[in-house]
Parts: sequence; structure tokens; C-alpha cells
Amino acid sequence: MDVPGSVHKVLEDSLFYVICVLLALQIVSTLLRIDSYRTGGAMSSRAEKAVIVPGNGAGDVYNSNWYDWVKSNLDDVPNFKCTLKNMPDPVVARENIWIPFMHDELQCDERTIIIGHSSGAEAAMRYAEQYRVFGIMLVSACVTDLGDEHERASGYYSRPWEWDKVKANTRWVVQFGSKDDPFIPWEEQQKVAQGLSTELHKFTNRGHFMSYDFPELVELVKTHVDQ
Repeated sequence: MDVPGSVHKVLEDSLFYVICVLLALQIVSTLLRIDSYRTGGAMSSRAEKAVIVPGNGAGDVYNSNWYDWVKSNLDDVPNFKCTLKNMPDPVVARENIWIPFMHDELQCDERTIIIGHSSGAEAAMRYAEQYRVFGIMLVSACVTDLGDEHERASGYYSRPWEWDKVKANTRWVVQFGSKDDPFIPWEEQQKVAQGLSTELHKFTNRGHFMSYDFPELVELVKTHVDQ
């Protein structure tokens, strides 16, 4: 049976439309892959995990400060997990040892919220100068070695901080600081807040944040998982 010419035309137009749609989808897919490659990975709409990076000298992190308490509470968040491991070189906390460990062993990536305390906060900032992460939470952060040779040996303070790179590689930066910190002057903490335009949570009675628990941090992680 012969097919009328008008039907041929409709079929040809429909086929042409389908081909155009498929080509457009292919182009969009290619562009997304190119953008992902250029920016160092696909954008994640939600954080999938947190990684706690402790301060130096913490020893067994599961028995130090609030680390294990925070991990246990974050592990209860649906579709989320928290990683906590003893760090190599725990006393000096050398940058050239900690940053590779954070990348290769702790697997900090664009789906990760890094929670850094004290030396761990400096490690988090230096890490975000090089790699994309979902966000960073800094607890008792500073910008200089404060004249301490032991801190100077870590390497974190050997050069200027690259604030713009950190901000470009993170969605947000939350900072916890206390004016009565016995180790970190408030002026140091303010420099971090200014350099990174942090969401600063200022306390007056928390010292160096070495308590058993840290409910404020857990609640902020929960609210920032989707931000």
C-alpha cells in the first residue's frame, strides 16, 4: 500500500526532531563532562560525609576531646557518615605528611565536609588551597606559628595563606573560636575570619574547645549538608 506524501513528510519531520533532541542531549552531556574535568570533579548537591582532622598531639583520637562524640552523632545522620582515624606524625603534624594522608587515606573530596581542630584547622585550610571540598569547619584556627618552633616545623605557616583559592574550592567555611582560648589569641582567629569571610561562631568561655562533646558543631553540620 502506498503511503501518502504528507505522511512521509510527517515521518521525516518527526525523525529530524528526534535526531535534533538526541544531538542536543549529547552536546549538553559533553559540556558537563568538560566542565567537570576542568573544575576537578562533578558538583555534588549534598555532602555525603565528614572527616575529622584532629589537633596535633591528640594521641588516640577516639579518646581525645569531642572527636569520637561528634563522629558517633554524625554517623546517625541519614545517608551520611563520619570518618575519624589516628593521624600519622601526630605530634608535629607535618603538612607534607598530613595533606597526602587526607587525600589518599581519608579521601577528602568535593562531597566531604572537613572538620579541623587546631592544627587540623590549618591542615583543612591548606588542603582546600589545592583540592575541592564541600565545606570546611574550623575550630581554634590560626594563621601563624605564634613564635613556637614546634609549630613552625609543621610547615603550615611557611608561606602566605591563599584565601581566594580556599574560597573557590569550598561552598562555605564555618569557624568556631573562643576569646578565652589559652593557645590561640583572638586576633589570630579574626584574621582567619576576615581572610575567608567565614560564618564565625564566637564564644567567650570555650577555651581551646577540648570538651567531651560539641553539640553546636553537630547541629551546624546537619544544617550545612545541603548548602
